[in-house]
Amino acid sequence: MYHVVVALDEDADRARRQSRAVADLPQAAREVRATLLHVFTDGEGASATEVGAVRRASDVLNNAGVDVEVIERSGEPAATVLDVADRVDADCICVGGRRRSPAGKAIFGSVSQSVILQADRPVLVTGGFEE
Repeated sequence: MYHVVVALDEDADRARRQSRAVADLPQAAREVRATLLHVFTDGEGASATEVGAVRRASDVLNNAGVDVEVIERSGEPAATVLDVADRVDADCICVGGRRRSPAGKAIFGSVSQSVILQADRPVLVTGGFEE
């Protein structure tokens, strides 16, 4: 069984691309288990299952026959993604990329970039659109 932590933000289109990439892994319906992770910041108070992006990803993966678990955490997103991947002993982390200008990266940072640079396991990055 191949276990993937799918780190989701609020963007439903990005979540669809991420979940589609996981569903397209070889033998996904029989061999892949996905943990959908949403990290709340700044005291947000909803449940992860109420986040549209999480629902979209869950629907795509369930329709593809992939075993899905949804979890939520609070904290700094990149560190939390890495911690959860370690705790569940994930084989891979899936993050959604987005294109940013060099100035945008410097000002806003990038959760995906932090995960890529700090992960001790493979990271699957799906494509994004210009912001």
